Amino acid sequence: MKLDEIQKRLLREIADLHTVPEGAYNIRSNSQMAGRQSTANIEITSKTDVSGMDIRIKPFTKNESVHIPVVLTQTGLKEVVYNDFFIGEGADVLIVAGCGIDNCGSQDAQHDGVHRFFVGKNAHIKYVEKHYGSGDGQGKRILNPGTEVYQEEGSFVEMEMVQIKGVDDTVRTTTAELKAEAKLVVRERLMTHAEQHAVSTYVVNLNGAGASADVVSRSVARDSSFQKFDAKIVGNAPCQGHTECDSIIMDNGRILAVPGLEANDLDAALVHEAAIGKIAGDQLIKLMTLGLTEQEAEEQIINGFLQ
Repeated sequence: MKLDEIQKRLLREIADLHTVPEGAYNIRSNSQMAGRQSTANIEITSKTDVSGMDIRIKPFTKNESVHIPVVLTQTGLKEVVYNDFFIGEGADVLIVAGCGIDNCGSQDAQHDGVHRFFVGKNAHIKYVEKHYGSGDGQGKRILNPGTEVYQEEGSFVEMEMVQIKGVDDTVRTTTAELKAEAKLVVRERLMTHAEQHAVSTYVVNLNGAGASADVVSRSVARDSSFQKFDAKIVGNAPCQGHTECDSIIMDNGRILAVPGLEANDLDAALVHEAAIGKIAGDQLIKLMTLGLTEQEAEEQIINGFLQ
């Protein structure tokens, strides 16, 4: 399928794709496959019972990547996609997902994606998921990602979740099950504005000895937007867990942080942190003495905060 300029722009925003990516990829546009490529070590096949794909990565695959971006430009289009990732033992790969919606119409456009990761023993994956919305229509841009992670012994999963602009409503739900010595690291970056709503829910079960999780969210709520961050870590074995929410509130924004810990083992070491506040006045003054306007100073602070 040939992509138009709007679709190409969305791909640049969510996946940093300026040309066809190297390695394995599947590009989805308006509920149709726009392009696909497998490699010798990474096979992408379509599901037969529901809309979605199976991505199978062979054991000990190294230094390869998978790109699976989704773009929507049709107002009124709503879809649900199910993607399963099977990562073989000892593999070390990068997976880049994300969805961009450009809605210039009067009806809502919505993409719901359910991703399941089955991560083999001692495998290492970095998963990057970016969400972006644009368009001047009255219809909403809605994204609801659901992520399930199942980690075998000694595996390591890094997840980068980013939503900075243009998404009107989102409900992100992430669950994880970790066996012995498995490690999960999540870094969420989020900014809402206007009347946008964003809910992030994480439930991480540390089931094996030596398992660990570090779930950190940084967010900015502007205008009259609302955010909820609900993160729960459950220690069912000798393990280590940390969850943190660090947020800047502006204008008439609202933020609800709900950190949760559950220890079911004497040697479960769990920590949570939450901080919500406005931009400090001395930070603004310092930047304004360097010649920036108050608005420019605010933007500099926010950009640095969300890096």
